[in-house]
Amino acid sequence: MEKLLIIDDSDDIRKQLKWGLGKEYSIFQAGERGEGVALYKAHRPKAVTLDLGLPPHPDGVEEGLKCLEEILRENPYAKVIIISGNDERENALKAVKNGAYDVYQKPIDLNEIKVVVKRAFHLYDIEEENRRLHQALDGKTAEGSRLIGQCPKMLEVAATIRKVASSDVSVLIMGESGTGKELVSRAIHSMSLRKGEAFIPINCGAIPENLLESELFGHEKGAFTGAHAQVQGKVEYAHKGTLFLDEIGELPANLQVKILRFLQEKLIQRVGGRDDIAVDARIIAATNVDITKAIQERKFREDLYYRLGVITINLPPLREREGDIMLLSNLFLSKSCEQFGKKIRGFTSEAAKRLESYNWPGNVRELENRVQRAVIMSEGALIGPQDLGFASSAEGRLKTGTDPNDATTLKDARDRVEKEFVTASIERNRGNIARAAEELGISRPTLYDLMKKHGLQNLT
Repeated sequence: MEKLLIIDDSDDIRKQLKWGLGKEYSIFQAGERGEGVALYKAHRPKAVTLDLGLPPHPDGVEEGLKCLEEILRENPYAKVIIISGNDERENALKAVKNGAYDVYQKPIDLNEIKVVVKRAFHLYDIEEENRRLHQALDGKTAEGSRLIGQCPKMLEVAATIRKVASSDVSVLIMGESGTGKELVSRAIHSMSLRKGEAFIPINCGAIPENLLESELFGHEKGAFTGAHAQVQGKVEYAHKGTLFLDEIGELPANLQVKILRFLQEKLIQRVGGRDDIAVDARIIAATNVDITKAIQERKFREDLYYRLGVITINLPPLREREGDIMLLSNLFLSKSCEQFGKKIRGFTSEAAKRLESYNWPGNVRELENRVQRAVIMSEGALIGPQDLGFASSAEGRLKTGTDPNDATTLKDARDRVEKEFVTASIERNRGNIARAAEELGISRPTLYDLMKKHGLQNLT
């Protein structure tokens, strides 16, 4: 049972809260600051209800504010709910500025306070999962910061990662290119019981079909022309560890069957071999394609989908992560300034507006790429829109498109902006796909997919 600390000099309120919340929480009570702080240090509850008017000065707020300060010094993440009278509103707001989680005004309605307390515990748990996620990534990948987020969707992703990491089930990660699918897979591996073993990634869409089977399963000597020795595949290298199959939606039909067999039986055969080889590897897969549509079009096996997606994690695109764009922008700015020895204070107000309003077809990877390039190119103390590559009108469009009246749906507007942005990048790089993909912060296969989607193959 979760612990809840009630600090209030009113014996009646303490009894009321204990009676109303005692069935759901293990209640600890204190009537003054010293006792309250001592109980907090001894039991470290996630949530606390606190009356600001405590003895020896029950008519003031000094003792309550000191109590808040001492609790947050002990645990900055504690959720302290201020129980306040109507005449204490100004002081309650002061407490919130000092780190209190919420304010609840007297008289107490038990049904309402139950919701407030439950929400406090829920938020504490989600934030804790998020912190553990980033701690697990710390030192393992410089890109781990891409997963940082404060929007509800990303906090839920962090909580899901923590929950599934300790199990050994297959996980399917779905999201647009650049949203951080490989980072999520690395986070799961880093928190799992396999964390001391190998993490083996393979991009199923970046390797030619005729080479992919050998890359996955290895081959025997003489299996084909040029096979001069026995070679292990990625699956075998992942023995006891984790195999990450990126862009699983691009996997050819014949290899889908072999991956399905491996998931069912944990056995493989090398190309040109006849012996079954037992491999103990956890599978994490990712895709940016609509798997449901691919199944309907018979491009992806439904039984493989259910084997892979025991747990499914949906990563939101950056444009849907409200509040995260500037959080990430400032983080990437700080890292890039440190990397390149620059002293840049921040972004101009116009640059911040453009960052917030841009559609981000390349998602977090594109944002990081633009900020890093801006740090290198900027000569001022603040980064402006031109430093971020927003100088041309085609690149500065709002999320709603070139002209809202020209688009029938939000998807149409996004597609138009995406098409114009891809076109501008390819033309600026004179048809060089590698450079355009790097500038956009996406892979070449993804850029080819976007070109095909918008009918831009004639640009190269």
